[in-house]
Amino acid sequence: MDGESSAHGWVNSALAETCTRHSVVQNASQLPLPLGLEGDPHVHLFESVYPFINPLSTSRGPPMAFDSTSSYIATDALKQAVNAAVVLERPLLIKGEPGTGKTLLAEELAESLDTQLITWHIKSSTKAAQGLYEYDAVSRLRDSQLGVEGVENVANYIKPGKLWEAFTANQRVVLLIDEIDKADIEFPNDLLQELDRMEFHVYETGETIRAEQRPIIVITSNNEKELPDAFLRRCFFHYIEFPDRETMQAIVDVHFPDIAPKLVSEALEVFFELRKAPGLKKKPSTSELVDWLKLLMADNIAQEALYNRDPSKALPPMAGALVKNEQDTQLLERLAFMIRRQKGTGR
Repeated sequence: MDGESSAHGWVNSALAETCTRHSVVQNASQLPLPLGLEGDPHVHLFESVYPFINPLSTSRGPPMAFDSTSSYIATDALKQAVNAAVVLERPLLIKGEPGTGKTLLAEELAESLDTQLITWHIKSSTKAAQGLYEYDAVSRLRDSQLGVEGVENVANYIKPGKLWEAFTANQRVVLLIDEIDKADIEFPNDLLQELDRMEFHVYETGETIRAEQRPIIVITSNNEKELPDAFLRRCFFHYIEFPDRETMQAIVDVHFPDIAPKLVSEALEVFFELRKAPGLKKKPSTSELVDWLKLLMADNIAQEALYNRDPSKALPPMAGALVKNEQDTQLLERLAFMIRRQKGTGR
């Protein structure tokens, strides 16, 4: 059997299994091909299967695929990543600069599916076991000493975690594991088996918690530390590139449909100039641009205040929304001083 016949056999068997889990798409052209397959020699085999799979549909709802929403602008690459991750039944690992909409993606995905979003915010002290459940042995010991009723039932002292909540939901939910890179290096590896098998064991009660419907898992990272290779192999990865000017304009239009076009144009000019400043420790983010525009509108800052802004002045109006530390403020002041000196106005 040649390679293509083998591939056809794999595709046919995969199709039989997958179509039992997903509805049929009425309009195949709505589903973008996942990233990474464009150059594959067997891409036509995948294309023959992929249009029949609607990864985001449910048995009770109409076929659909993730797209931009009225409040969230998704690039084609991001749409492809979301749909591909669900087809593969892999967690979607999203990286990108802070403020580029990683967390908001999960919120918008849940809203577009009309399903529940379960959010697990990760801190430096968070342990993987907390996502499964926590057993309060101290409270049980105290209650036993006080003769509290029900102390013999250990289940009364088990608090379900976010994975437990997602696994036992009565519908397919979106589970957001937010800022996974804040936890220690072993945290991702400690979740491998649970995310692979979609089940875990509760040792205190002897029960096994299995996912009734496989949740759509979105994991975000700000790249504070590298994630283990074993964990990465189990994810579909996408990096959210910082929006270019055209995309940023579309984002602003979503948030402020009635804003003066000239004000937006000048504000974007200042914003991208700030981001290009050499040596800037923290570049302003998309969310900070939105906050800044909100302040400019609230204080009726005229577009001329940006258009006619003296480049020898260090900071634009309401700069506190964009520049968030003293090192960057001092850097911009030094750059402004250099401009003044070049003009012969330095002191």
